[in-house]
Amino acid sequence: MALRNAVLAALLEGEASGYDLAKGFDASVANFWMATPQQLYRELERMTSDGLIEARLVRQERRPNKRVFSLTAAGRAALREFTADPPKPTAIRDELLVKVQAVDAGDDTAVRAAITERLEWARAKLARYERLRARLLDGRTEEEFLVRAERVGPYLTLMRGRSFEEENIRWAERALDILERRATVRP
Repeated sequence: MALRNAVLAALLEGEASGYDLAKGFDASVANFWMATPQQLYRELERMTSDGLIEARLVRQERRPNKRVFSLTAAGRAALREFTADPPKPTAIRDELLVKVQAVDAGDDTAVRAAITERLEWARAKLARYERLRARLLDGRTEEEFLVRAERVGPYLTLMRGRSFEEENIRWAERALDILERRATVRP
């Protein structure tokens, strides 16, 4: 998947500046797509040149002017085409798992520290997702939201991100427990 498709999907929320998109990426789509602000700004320029989005200048007092971007008809068509194509299978490429695979090569202290770091990161990310979920629901039950919300896609991807981090937490806690128990019985 190209960054372009993630940007098109993000602009379904309405027009946004590059800064707003970068902030939104961090808060919403970071559970399934990562992009640096530099990558995002380069892609916005390409997409504008390709006619998928359009930019307009917003003049501001006491702050620099900003450009806000919105989808064009061509951008919406490209997004429809993208959603119609079957997705490619997902493959896990995770350096931590390579280290865990090799944990028996020697001292497991560094591997346990890396797993602990992943555990803490997953807990923090899950907490951010829970705050985002509360904001999206805005006092409604999940069922009320799913039936009445204008857009359900962001919530569905949030559900997947939450599940992913919950599984990371379960795995890390179990892996650490196993490594701790093995360390106590080895000579």
